[in-house]
Amino acid sequence: MGRGMALKFAEEGCAVVIADIVGKAAAETVSAVSNLGGKAIYIECDVSNSQQVQYMVEQTIAEFDKIDILVNDAGTGYYPKPIAEVSEEEWERTLAVNLKGVFLCCQAVAPYMKEQRSGKIINISSISAISPVSPVSYSSSKGGVMTLTIDLAMELAQYNICVNAILPGLTQTEMIDAVIPPGMTKDEYYDQTAKAVVPMQRAGTPEDVAGAALFLASHLSDYVTGDRILVGGGAPYRAGL
Repeated sequence: MGRGMALKFAEEGCAVVIADIVGKAAAETVSAVSNLGGKAIYIECDVSNSQQVQYMVEQTIAEFDKIDILVNDAGTGYYPKPIAEVSEEEWERTLAVNLKGVFLCCQAVAPYMKEQRSGKIINISSISAISPVSPVSYSSSKGGVMTLTIDLAMELAQYNICVNAILPGLTQTEMIDAVIPPGMTKDEYYDQTAKAVVPMQRAGTPEDVAGAALFLASHLSDYVTGDRILVGGGAPYRAGL
């Protein structure tokens, strides 16, 4: 999803900073942006580490002078399991990346956006925040992102900073690929799962998420804050949410 958003933003003229711990994938994204004629740099950053986050923001300011858009997309998850099988280490790591990482990045970027009195913050939550799935560590972290989004939206509204969340549903990503049951191909998994839970009968793509992110990052959403966009093909409403 991060790569999809980076490419979409680059197509619209944005300079992009890729902050990640996976250097090879980040370098590929930087190259893809360059092939589109855009500008991108990679800064190695573990979003659960406050010092690395601060360094990433300082380097971004040094390179581009300002930060107009922050997308908090770093995430991790584990194979679905009952709460009794969720380890303390798994719980702490999931919340460290999925929730603490969002907090740290927002905290580091907010002063610069407040000074320029403008900015767009987009937090990637999940449909599991409102329609929980196991493991509980993942759903809990994404629910926390929803609450954090609303809190920050209220705090930063006076500075003309919009803070919103995107809740993706079943989306074709490497993180989902990693939990496909043995014996199933990717096509089989996404096709069967989509037909079971998604009214539109297909899995989402990174491009689907990128389209929603572009709207929230643009002037078209200047009066939208503290809100959420569900990008799930209608999936939550099948459960009556």
